[in-house]
Amino acid sequence: MQKRLHLLGSVFFACTAGLVIDGAMAQAWPGKPVRLVVPIAPGGSVDTIGRAMAQKFSEAWKQPVIVENRAGAGGTIGADVVAKATPDGYTFLINSTSQASSAGLYRKLPYDAVKDFAAVTQIITTYQMLVSNPKLPFTTVKELIARAKAQPGKLNMGSSGTGSSPHLVGELLRLETGIDVVHVPYKGDIGLQPALIGGEVDFAFVSPIAALQHIKSGRMRALAVTGRTRASIAPDVPTMIEAGVPDFEFIGWVGFFAPAGTPRDIQSRVSAETIRLLTTPDVLERVPGWGGVAAGTSPDEFTAQYRSDIAKFVRIVKEAHVPQVD
Repeated sequence: MQKRLHLLGSVFFACTAGLVIDGAMAQAWPGKPVRLVVPIAPGGSVDTIGRAMAQKFSEAWKQPVIVENRAGAGGTIGADVVAKATPDGYTFLINSTSQASSAGLYRKLPYDAVKDFAAVTQIITTYQMLVSNPKLPFTTVKELIARAKAQPGKLNMGSSGTGSSPHLVGELLRLETGIDVVHVPYKGDIGLQPALIGGEVDFAFVSPIAALQHIKSGRMRALAVTGRTRASIAPDVPTMIEAGVPDFEFIGWVGFFAPAGTPRDIQSRVSAETIRLLTTPDVLERVPGWGGVAAGTSPDEFTAQYRSDIAKFVRIVKEAHVPQVD
């Protein structure tokens, strides 16, 4: 009995000491430059957001936050760098929803998408907009679905590439409504938008920011947005649910991740600082240009969203027979 009490006392001391060390580490953090890995090339939206937030963090923490672009393999190279980094609070990843979709799209990843990362906080929430060529006779989502069912395999659905968010949300629409349409992938929005305007494809899901100027000029028709609420930049456009597709929601995001095992106190501090920055006027005014709305979530909230999205993407890829990447 005495021996058991001694053992329990040792375990309690070790755990308490660990908490004290963890807390002390967080109190002293950051005591040196912080690395923020961007898994895409400079110039993209994730890179733009990362650099803006890095500058603000540097000012708040009085330490440099160094942005490191590690592009390639759909973002998995940069993600792998962070997955294998020391979990000491000095390496973070900023990534989009592709962080979750990669788990379904790649046959094998060099890391475990769930176990090797701590989801720290969302920065923004994004959504897609369903648009069509204005010369086509349908003007609502219900009419698009009815036409697709009446003429199986006749309508072309464009996307900015196989496995992209616009492609996957299109596959979700096919799964949820049972329509039979032909997927036509392009190399990014640069290829998709002219094809949609020119009538090569009939409809597509696109970024609202990218589509807005074409909608205003009459070269595209907006049918719905994929969020649960209407978009502030297009308040007259209904949600997919309002347009007649029950429970249809497709939310994207950009957020911060850390290596699994990063002290929870440090994760919470990054989350809290992100939430604070997202309420400041100079950051808030940039958010619409980033293609979303300010989010800011706790680690627990973002973890739940991240894991739910991984499961959703794995299901879409499997059930829609989306080609996986080796």
